[in-house]
Amino acid sequence: MTRKAPKSAEGMTVREAGRKGGQTVKQRYGSEFYERIGRKGGEATKHSHGHEFYESIGKLGGKKGGESTRDRYGPKFYETIGQIGGQKVKKLIEEGKRAAKKAK
Repeated sequence: MTRKAPKSAEGMTVREAGRKGGQTVKQRYGSEFYERIGRKGGEATKHSHGHEFYESIGKLGGKKGGESTRDRYGPKFYETIGQIGGQKVKKLIEEGKRAAKKAK
């Protein structure tokens, strides 16, 4: 279940406009521009909030992200991706066993 972004009067969503603007800035200033402004923002945040701020948001980050994902996709989503992951692990184990037999 995805949310639709609102369209402006010209028919472009906010997301589309943001992407277009980002591409224009990247063409004009290069990708290093984003690195520079990101580093400046990080330094400013570090000076204004201190080390503890990063610790607190780090602890909340995973929880907030998980709750957001659960709200967006529902609990069944985790069951589905868990099964896919389990199948992948099973396949890798079988391949490893076959490779070990061949090596003997």
